[in-house]
Amino acid sequence: MIFGRNRTARHEQVTLPEHLLEERDLAVAAAAGDAAREAERGPHDVTARPSATGYIDLGALRVRAVQGMKLRLDLEDATRRIVAVTVTVGGSALQIQAFSAPRAAGLWDDLRAELMDALGSSPGAHVQEQAGAFGPELLTRIPAEMPDGSPGWNVARFVGVDGPRWFVRGVFHGEAAFRPDAAGPLEQVFSDLVVVRGEGPLPPRELLPLHAPANAQPVQRRHRPAEGAETTPTASSGEQPAGDAPLPERGPEITETR
Repeated sequence: MIFGRNRTARHEQVTLPEHLLEERDLAVAAAAGDAAREAERGPHDVTARPSATGYIDLGALRVRAVQGMKLRLDLEDATRRIVAVTVTVGGSALQIQAFSAPRAAGLWDDLRAELMDALGSSPGAHVQEQAGAFGPELLTRIPAEMPDGSPGWNVARFVGVDGPRWFVRGVFHGEAAFRPDAAGPLEQVFSDLVVVRGEGPLPPRELLPLHAPANAQPVQRRHRPAEGAETTPTASSGEQPAGDAPLPERGPEITETR
C-alpha cells in the first residue's frame, strides 16, 4: 500500500557538515539565523519581557542598566513633564522617546517622511535615508559652528521601531551617529528597551508618560553640554527646562542636566 501509515517507521534528523552543504542549504540556514536575530531585536513590548530585573524603571520605558552609562531625563518647559530619556556612553549619546500609535498601522514611515521634509529645509542640510540595524533610518548633517568658530556639522542619526500600539524613536549623536564601530553599545541599549504602553486609550503620537526612578535623589541642575542641544523640529519634541530647581539623580551613573 503506497500511502499507508507505517507506525514502526523511525525518522532521524541529521546535520551535514558545512563542506557538504549546497549553496541553497547555506542560504536557508542564513535566512533562519537572520529571522532569529530579527525576532530577538527590540525594543520589546512588556508582554514579551515582563521582568524588570536589571532595568531602570522610567514608567512607559524600561532601560537596561549598562556599566558606565549616564542617563538624563529631558523636561518640557511649560509642563515640567519628562518628554525624553538621553543615554550617554563614552563619546556618544542616544535620545529616546516613546509614543502611542494606532492599532492597525505604524508611525515610522510617515514620521520619517516628515523629518526628511523638516530637516531638509534647513539651509545647507543633508538628509539621507539608509538601511540600518533597526530598518530604514535617517542620517542628517546640519551646518553648525564649532567651539573655535570654524564651520562644522551637527550630525544625527534617527531610528524608529513600531510596536503593538506604540512607537519608539531614537536619535544618535556623537560618534555613534556616523561611526558604525562606535554605535554598538547604544544600539544595544535601544534594542534592549522595554515599552510599557498601558491599556488606556491614547491618541496617535501622544507621548507615553515617563517618571524618574523610584529611588532617585535630587541634585542641583548643571548646564547642558553644547553637543546635547539638538532637538527635533516636530510638535512632539520637548525643550530642556530653565530655572534652578533640583532634579533627580539615581546613583553615580544617572544624572540630569539641562
